[in-house]
Amino acid sequence: MGRGEAPWPGVVARRLLLGALMAVTAVTAVACGNSGDQVAGPGTSGATTGPPSPTEACVGAVGHWARELLAGGEPYGDYQSMGLSNRQYGILREVVAAARDAERNQGDRAARELIDRQVREACAEQYAGGGPTDGPWR
Repeated sequence: MGRGEAPWPGVVARRLLLGALMAVTAVTAVACGNSGDQVAGPGTSGATTGPPSPTEACVGAVGHWARELLAGGEPYGDYQSMGLSNRQYGILREVVAAARDAERNQGDRAARELIDRQVREACAEQYAGGGPTDGPWR
């Protein structure tokens, strides 16, 4: 085919697919933006915030797996497949061991409270200097 003639095979289908994907994305963005699920704090316009800090990401991931393992769940592969770093996995092992002792001696509620407290403290200590792109990591 020469210049100005019909496009090569598949181009029309790709353009239609791209247009459909853009339309779905736009509808989803509008629907999610108006869902009212966003929580606005004082002095905010309701806009979403950036990614969590390294400390908060650590607390979320390690806390999740600590509660899961305490409840009798099996680890999901190794620490990397669980979404943890090596130091987060170290925190997890220490916290779960302490929580199991607390559960035996003081009950389930004490163990869960211990998990929440120790995970927050350990993550704050480990990430006090920043994440891989902050502080002493540079």
